[in-house]
Amino acid sequence: MDKHISSQFDAELAGISSRVLELGGMVESQIRHAVYALSQFSVEVADQVITTERQVNALEVEIDRELSSVIARRQPTARDLRLLMAASKITGNLERAGDESERIARMVKLIVEQGSNRTLPASELRIASDLASGLLRKALDAFARLDVTAALSILKEDDLIDAEFDGFLRKLVTYMMEDPRTISASLDLLFVAKAIERIGDHAKNIAEFIIYVVKGADVRHTALSDIESAVQ
Repeated sequence: MDKHISSQFDAELAGISSRVLELGGMVESQIRHAVYALSQFSVEVADQVITTERQVNALEVEIDRELSSVIARRQPTARDLRLLMAASKITGNLERAGDESERIARMVKLIVEQGSNRTLPASELRIASDLASGLLRKALDAFARLDVTAALSILKEDDLIDAEFDGFLRKLVTYMMEDPRTISASLDLLFVAKAIERIGDHAKNIAEFIIYVVKGADVRHTALSDIESAVQ
């Protein structure tokens, strides 16, 4: 009987992990479409991103309900409890990454409506957006394997996105100084850049939760050098 219950619990844990990865895939697609909408200033694709957000929110609620049910029925301990807690946190971060994608899509629509899409340096955001979406993909892969080494590399790569954002901000300030007529539209693009940076932050958070599951160490707000020592 105990073995049967244990097998059922393992299956439930695997099912929840699978649902989290399903949500991650949905958000990853949402980000790709948001970036495409930005690069092409496509209102149609931006609308698809906004529609997908409702599906993301619904799946996030379903996963949260499943997590609450498993914790109440199984009363897990140690690593299993950490996995369930981390899955809840990861789900929340994925949902918020989806929110950022929707924000990008809405800003794309606004920029097109204002007729300023041809004068803005949106292409400058391509590197940062590729880094952010790639980082989220790596975070999901690391979660699927509970790979601490991969999680650690994600924490290091997040600095690259921050550097891209800082560089873009400087370029945008120069752009606005040279042509004050673009200030309003440039500020819209700045919000897009910030949304991309936050997607990278959510990927970083997922990496931290992976380390928490495997090592039992909460490494949030911890210096990278200290995290490296903690996971060895």
